[in-house]
Amino acid sequence: MQSVVNLTVHGIGPISHELDPGEGDFWVGVEQFEQVLDAVVGRQDVRITFDDGNSSDVEIALPRLLERGLTAEFFVPAGLLGEQGRLDSDGVRELVGAGMRVGSHGWAHRDWRKLTPEQVDQEFTDSHRLLSELTGRQVSRVAIPFGSYDRRVLGMMRRARVTCAYTSDGGRAQPGTWLQSRDSLRRDLDAAWISDVLNGAPSLPLRARRLAARAFKRVRG
Repeated sequence: MQSVVNLTVHGIGPISHELDPGEGDFWVGVEQFEQVLDAVVGRQDVRITFDDGNSSDVEIALPRLLERGLTAEFFVPAGLLGEQGRLDSDGVRELVGAGMRVGSHGWAHRDWRKLTPEQVDQEFTDSHRLLSELTGRQVSRVAIPFGSYDRRVLGMMRRARVTCAYTSDGGRAQPGTWLQSRDSLRRDLDAAWISDVLNGAPSLPLRARRLAARAFKRVRG
């Protein structure tokens, strides 16, 4: 079975709200985003995902995806809907109406390794319920905030009946696996970065480091 490249988009174009520390490194320009889309057209081995529920998902990304006949999956923090610079309920419905898929990015963009019991209910139960109501479809797929997970988080996701979980581990993934690694678009991306991520083969040392990091995350906690 052919492996896939999962790309993550966080924000595009002008920044309209305060970002978390370091988040600006993953905010790209419109032309950079278009470069990526043009490189992806016709590629069956590339999936496009969006995290954080930024308003640029609908205002900038959606029309450009549709122009190229592309689809994507948008992971939304349900508790932040309607905040400054974020998607609102109508935006979520617009994505679904345009043929896009919507999943959960939790409730309040918290680190899932640091949740209290009450927050666990919000992040998994409340978020899935609200997004399922908005989309009219059962939401059971997630993107892990900050890519932060451990053995405890994996257990929480299993108990919440998560059917697929996207990480930020980098590198290609097998289409049917429960944990899906992704590569995030970065502020400094260029044509060389796009070619390397889509077509390049990681060196043996890099592959070894990635495998070791994933193994460590699965057992820590």
